[in-house]
Amino acid sequence: MDVILLERIARLGQIGDTVKVKDGFARNYLLPKGKALRANEANKKKFEGQRAQLEARNLERKSEAEKVAEKLDGQSFVIVRSAGETGQLYGSVSTRDIAELLTAQGFSVARSQVELNHPIKTIGLTNVAIALHPEVEVTVTLNIARTAEEADRQAAGEKLDSAEAIYGEDINENARPDAFFDPEAEEFGEEA
Repeated sequence: MDVILLERIARLGQIGDTVKVKDGFARNYLLPKGKALRANEANKKKFEGQRAQLEARNLERKSEAEKVAEKLDGQSFVIVRSAGETGQLYGSVSTRDIAELLTAQGFSVARSQVELNHPIKTIGLTNVAIALHPEVEVTVTLNIARTAEEADRQAAGEKLDSAEAIYGEDINENARPDAFFDPEAEEFGEEA
């Protein structure tokens, strides 16, 4: 199906471009969301009449997105979640969680603006792209940890993957692996 784009769409085209897309993409996404019109003579005339308004509205949205981007770009946010000793989360961090976190911090970000290919399932520092506008994209850092103290240690560059890194120096002495192996001990099966 041929459509006329009413706004810039990544990997598809700019405002006013007539592009050929699959019927389902046009019917289920582009047309209902008001991002495109069917490419026929009546709609081409209608678009040409509204072109100046559409471009002005696009510039306005872009300038608003750039203002938010200046404040948001490079920010770091902490997410505290429960996880196992190996760093595997009990659950995951999804686009909804990220959008809610950013909204709670005073940024108006919709779930659809968070570009996350798959949910985050481990603790650590993760960079996430936020598309505030088709032409404005920022990157934020998520610090996913078990506690706020652990998040501070991760932010300082400490790698939290061993038991000592997770529990700190106060780990039980009997839990250390070197306590189970004594190189001075006699071999098993030898008589003394």
